[in-house]
Amino acid sequence: MYAITIPEPGGPEALVWSEVPDAVAGEGEVLVDVVAGAVNRADILQRQGFYDPPPGASPYPGLECSGRIAALGPGVSGWAVGDEVCALLGGGGYAEKVAVPAGQLLPVPKGIDVTRAAALPEVVCTVWSNVFMVAHLRPGETLLVHGGSSGIGTMAIQLAKAVGAKVAVTAGTRAKLDRCAELGADVLINYREQDFVEEVKKATDGAGADVILDNMGAKYLDRNVKALAVNGRLAIIGMQGGVKGELNIAALLNKRAAISATSLRARPTAEKTAIVAAVREHVWPLLDAGHIRPVVDRELPMSDAAAAHRVVEESGHIGKVLLVTP
Repeated sequence: MYAITIPEPGGPEALVWSEVPDAVAGEGEVLVDVVAGAVNRADILQRQGFYDPPPGASPYPGLECSGRIAALGPGVSGWAVGDEVCALLGGGGYAEKVAVPAGQLLPVPKGIDVTRAAALPEVVCTVWSNVFMVAHLRPGETLLVHGGSSGIGTMAIQLAKAVGAKVAVTAGTRAKLDRCAELGADVLINYREQDFVEEVKKATDGAGADVILDNMGAKYLDRNVKALAVNGRLAIIGMQGGVKGELNIAALLNKRAAISATSLRARPTAEKTAIVAAVREHVWPLLDAGHIRPVVDRELPMSDAAAAHRVVEESGHIGKVLLVTP
């Protein structure tokens, strides 16, 4: 089979479409013929040499994919060869084939073609686990999403609106904010021109956001705490703005607030299986009914993964960038 390899860490040109040994399904795994994969920021960090795959995972980048089941490993039931699926991966999505633990598979939702389904697993599992399973967003509360036009952001908007929450977003251009509004965002904040703390307070009559989904980390830590409501919950899922910040404990205590920080890739298989099961129970009916949809910016050949990485690094996209196999 062919896969994107990284002979040496570096820029986008470090991604090489190479012939590699075929993936094989082991105990409890399913072999998937990949139709498409999707680009995530974690893939860029791996390419740069800063984010190694967890032990036992494929060495190739790619945290989600879609395709068709080619073979079942020992001990697998509930799936059949030929089923169209999408999958949450520890790695290996940038390849023609990938072996996946059966518990990390999801059926392709009704009304969504198998290629576009590659845009779902990582974002849906990230949003559902952080915003709902950890931060417990409830109907009537306010969610602030940083990077509202990203893959994570566009899904967070839709899921929060589906449960009856109010959504505020930050983004850097009018076009990105307009797309967020089309998806249901109520409060649109241009972080280049506006102070998101002031805008969130204004939109909530001074109360603040009940839940904040943050991809920036250190850069936004202090202002995120200021933007939280009493009993607010800050869910940190990225560190695009740095890894070390100063936390005002007094402000956190006064608000009786909570901060969580999670990653998905390195979790044990059992935890990923539980998240995927929750997503299938709670989110897949919304997808099947057409209430939410993946947002795809563009599709590029998987062999040209370098071009896709350039798009994502330049933030020149809205939603997900997909890589399609030959």
